[in-house]
Amino acid sequence: MLDLIPTAFRNVNQLWAYILTETLKRLGLSCAVICPGSRSTPLTVAFAQQVPEIEAISILDERSAAFFALGRAKATGRPVAIVCTSGTAGANFYPALIEAKESRVPLLILTTDRPQELRDCHSGQTIDQWKLYGNYPNWQAELALPAKDMAMLAYLRQTIIHSWERTQTPTKGPVHLNIPFRDPLAPIPDGIDLSDLQSQLNLQHFFTGVANSSPFPIPNSPFPIPHLWQQCDRGIIIAGVAQVQQPQEYCRAIAQLSQTLQWPVLAEGLSPVRNYAELNPYLISTYDLILRNQQLAKQLTPEMVIQVGEMPTSKELRNWINATQPLRWVIDPSDQNLDPLHGRTVHLRVGVEELALEQGSGGAGEQGSRGIKSFSSDYLQKWCAAETQVRKAVDDSFGKMEELFEGKAAWLLSQTLPPETPLFIANSMPVRDVEFFWKPNNLGVRSYFNRGANGIDGTLSTALGIAHRHQSSVMLTGDLALLHDTNGFLIRNKFVGHLTILLINNNGGGIFEMLPIAKFDPPFEEFFGTPQDIDFAQLCATYNVQHELITSWEQLQQKLNPLPTKGIRVLELQTNRKLDAKWRQEHLGKFAADLAI
Repeated sequence: MLDLIPTAFRNVNQLWAYILTETLKRLGLSCAVICPGSRSTPLTVAFAQQVPEIEAISILDERSAAFFALGRAKATGRPVAIVCTSGTAGANFYPALIEAKESRVPLLILTTDRPQELRDCHSGQTIDQWKLYGNYPNWQAELALPAKDMAMLAYLRQTIIHSWERTQTPTKGPVHLNIPFRDPLAPIPDGIDLSDLQSQLNLQHFFTGVANSSPFPIPNSPFPIPHLWQQCDRGIIIAGVAQVQQPQEYCRAIAQLSQTLQWPVLAEGLSPVRNYAELNPYLISTYDLILRNQQLAKQLTPEMVIQVGEMPTSKELRNWINATQPLRWVIDPSDQNLDPLHGRTVHLRVGVEELALEQGSGGAGEQGSRGIKSFSSDYLQKWCAAETQVRKAVDDSFGKMEELFEGKAAWLLSQTLPPETPLFIANSMPVRDVEFFWKPNNLGVRSYFNRGANGIDGTLSTALGIAHRHQSSVMLTGDLALLHDTNGFLIRNKFVGHLTILLINNNGGGIFEMLPIAKFDPPFEEFFGTPQDIDFAQLCATYNVQHELITSWEQLQQKLNPLPTKGIRVLELQTNRKLDAKWRQEHLGKFAADLAI
């Protein structure tokens, strides 16, 4: 029999927690985020003893901890465990769990609880934790109470294996296990003799078959391209919102499909396609601006649309698709409905890479690939001509701009960041500015975002989770999103790596300035604009975080490349919310206004 961790046989709770954490370690868990508390003591001790194979990170604020775990899972593509005590602690995981569900990120939520006899009797720190998260988990269960029984240990092992698999298949997402413990919670004797169980338990035999392997099925054959696509000259490919682990292969597959069909690729700013531009000669980045020209929008009406990933943010694009009602195909391997427009849509439950395999062995840009047409369609040429002209208009406008308009920050980032920099983009205006202005490049920037539920909660903590033990990273955020999650700064002492926070401080909610309610003040400024009047230099000093006020674009460029390698830094860019909104209202429709093709 193999030697056990010394505390594993101190009591039944500790043995239970050891089997749980050892199973997860063998499955491949590498990170567990632990929130302080009493009821979770057995799990906390067990995870602490799995270090360094499992990195155990203590984070005070449960909401922040859950978003940090979300960021780690996004960056690694692998499940991350989160542990908390009983009571309202687990309720603070809810926003991150919802985001994990909606954006398909694998999380394993471990809430500890009091036993049944201490529930519904006003025992302290006790709430109803069963199905605490409604229908959001991929799967959920309450474990049995720890027991001195080989059959029950086997039940625990297999339940943990199943939980691990359900975080990843058929679609990635969260799994919730509620785990009750009786006293004693510390690793002290509980009066139960475990010596006979210790003699029965052969660890090598017990854990046979528990292996670090992917639960995903391997496709048997490439998916054939529908003949309808090959017969259509008025088709477009929409490369939508996507976070992928192998971005270059993903972009190459989309490019290969584009060249096979001779269809343009309308690439969302949150798609990796814009950061691997050399792979795709038919890349369209200014579609939102182009479609504001009603004549062009009519001329460019498609017959067919292939949507890869989720629909882009652009309201102009969504309204155009809704109005023209083309035949549509959604390419995505998940089991979810990715058509919010409810059009004439077929979901192909495959990855775009599986389609690309059918095209032959030639790489993107090679005209020898099987199926490549020998001509470029008039429709494709119109799209490419519009992109060239509008792209030049945007670049010329920003190249000459000296005033601190917040939209230029996204444009500048797309050309300044070091290659392959992880970039977290906050919700509200930053994601829209990225879609409007992010310039195609070959930097391989790795973009991350919380576009599942589109909330501003957990912005800083998610970014820190992505940046932890990664290369130097950057976050683009507004002031309200950062203020909503300042407890994330408490992670600084656990954080390994560097995060630069590019803070667009327009003292309020800039996105609301773009909505009709902005014309009604009062109540607009107090209830929608919500200025907080925060001195961010003082705020950063409180958390011992570096702060610097940016006063010119040249200064910002110098700060973004090269990036530091350690610590957290805030670069604050102060802009005028009203003037920013006015600029967008006056200019977004003008870039393609005089364009005729």
